[in-house]
Amino acid sequence: MRPLFAAACVAVAAMTAPDPVPAQVLVFEELDGWRDDDQREALRAFLETCDLLKDPLWAPLCRLAADAGESADSARAFFELFFRPVVIGTPPALFTGYYEPMLDGSPVRTARFRYPIYARPPELRDGMVYYSRSDIEAGAIAGRGLELAWLDDPVEVFFLHIQGSGRIRMPDGRVMRVGYGGKNGHPYRSVGQEMVRLGTHTPDQVSAQTIRSWVRANPGPGHAMLDHNPSYVFFRRLPDLAADKGPIGAMGRSLTDLRSVAIDPRYNPLGAPIWIEKEGRDPMRRLMVAQDTGGAIKGAQRADIYFGTGDAAGDAAGTVKDGGRMVVLLPIDLAYAMLPDG
Repeated sequence: MRPLFAAACVAVAAMTAPDPVPAQVLVFEELDGWRDDDQREALRAFLETCDLLKDPLWAPLCRLAADAGESADSARAFFELFFRPVVIGTPPALFTGYYEPMLDGSPVRTARFRYPIYARPPELRDGMVYYSRSDIEAGAIAGRGLELAWLDDPVEVFFLHIQGSGRIRMPDGRVMRVGYGGKNGHPYRSVGQEMVRLGTHTPDQVSAQTIRSWVRANPGPGHAMLDHNPSYVFFRRLPDLAADKGPIGAMGRSLTDLRSVAIDPRYNPLGAPIWIEKEGRDPMRRLMVAQDTGGAIKGAQRADIYFGTGDAAGDAAGTVKDGGRMVVLLPIDLAYAMLPDG
């Protein structure tokens, strides 16, 4: 779901958008809750990927960020001094959540662990349309030595594909970290939207938890429902990723719990700070960093919030489907270049 892009210069992403979108430059006083957030955490996340931003307008800010100071006031002052908030597109936004699952698995097939996750086949090239999900699950590439691990639940295999990374706990206690290794070239199709279309659920009922429960309670039609999404993700081992580090995002660096967000890079630049005003049952006002992407993350006001690792993070992420507003912080010259007369 979250392809690994090569690190590259990041320009004004909205200029590459498929359709023109409105942009509005704000002042920081217009950001709801701005002064209540601790921007030190966001500054640390920003520094995680800042050195990848080679554009002349970003590079000096990255050097200044490293010297911004350790206090909450100095972190906030850094963003206020060198950036301007820009609303790209038209709110309301749509916020969802994702996480890094911790799953039980085995390096070999057993009676319990029968459902594989695969490494990327060597013949698969970027942009190629390969076997569909149903083809692969029917055995189209089985027995070629591409199996990285075997899991005990096909529903969890499906959701591992959606999350794009995970930790697999082996019977001897070892933990394998896996990350996105490629996809089969088929478009992502929402299972939740299909369930609404078929009338099994209403829009307000659909969540990761309800999809899991329904598929397990209805294994025949449930697995056919999962095949509605023909997109299939391949993985790669991440043997050098420390246990205390988050999964690898689209910029090739670790994500930070509740400070990293997946965005559509056609509208918002990877690496840019993103101010989140999420409504819903658990409102959120905090500064994050656009460090990931996703097959279902499409549009200027669309973001997927990274919640962390494990079941608790999954429970929190799986119920998020909220409106609000997202605001990108851009270097001052880039921010004003977004305006129609810029």
